[in-house]
Amino acid sequence: MGESMGFNEQQQKKDQPTAKSLVTGSIRLVSLPEVCLRVNEMLDDPDTSASDFGQVISQDTGLTARLLKIVNSSFYGFSSRVETVSRAVAIIGLRELRGLVIAASAVEIFSRIPTEVLNMVRFWRHSVYCGVVARLLAERCHVLHSERLFVAGLLHDIGKLIICNRLPDQARLLQDKINAREGLDFEIEQDMLGFDHAEVGGELLSSWLMPQSLINAVRYHHFPGDAGEFEIEVAIVHIANAMTGMAEQGLDVDVEMLIQPVDEKAWETLGLDESVMPQLFADAGTKFGEALDLVLPQNIPGG
Repeated sequence: MGESMGFNEQQQKKDQPTAKSLVTGSIRLVSLPEVCLRVNEMLDDPDTSASDFGQVISQDTGLTARLLKIVNSSFYGFSSRVETVSRAVAIIGLRELRGLVIAASAVEIFSRIPTEVLNMVRFWRHSVYCGVVARLLAERCHVLHSERLFVAGLLHDIGKLIICNRLPDQARLLQDKINAREGLDFEIEQDMLGFDHAEVGGELLSSWLMPQSLINAVRYHHFPGDAGEFEIEVAIVHIANAMTGMAEQGLDVDVEMLIQPVDEKAWETLGLDESVMPQLFADAGTKFGEALDLVLPQNIPGG
């Protein structure tokens, strides 16, 4: 009897999903387009030129149009119009444009994943606002290539979409507990699943061979003290996420979820304090609408 119980427990543990197994099981579902894989490979080739990069991206007309729309927005503020991807590469840089390629592709991929658990408009609005605040924080801290923090903020909760798709029944229970304010979302996930959406997002970006700074910013945005490296990027997304929750509660009476307090060490890491928040909120308010229009999937109603 004892041996049987032990076997059953072992089998149950074996069948228990992990953050990594969720992503592995979602490979076909959320695999990057061929053009993104090529872009990643080309970044490892020192002989790659802006023209080479532009030619590869231009094979995907939809992606090209989205990228040029982003680059020509006042979000970037270039004085003259950027007509080609090659020109965008020359102005912004290969690695920074790679981040935008990944972000645009990820939004497109996940907009096709059906889920009745999450309010998708609210999800993308939260993600975009977090990206805007993360970039503003990065600029204030004089972080090199601040647009990559927009990408990190935009993708910080991407693991939630995989949980909703792969574990829909558990996701509904999770959402019920979150709505009932039984704890912070990641705490409830850890309690019910043994991992949280940040871990799943980190695993996904690892499988996409993204830069470690982006992986860490997503993976540790709830636990900035655990990051080990790229503490500045992690602290920025951690603070941006908390500020996004504050903004949502200020604007939407239906937002019931609890907000994680900002870790004081995150402020110390950036050399800032809460006094910068009013100006950040004001600046984010002016940029949010355009950023939302730039990246929100067109098939999400009400976006």
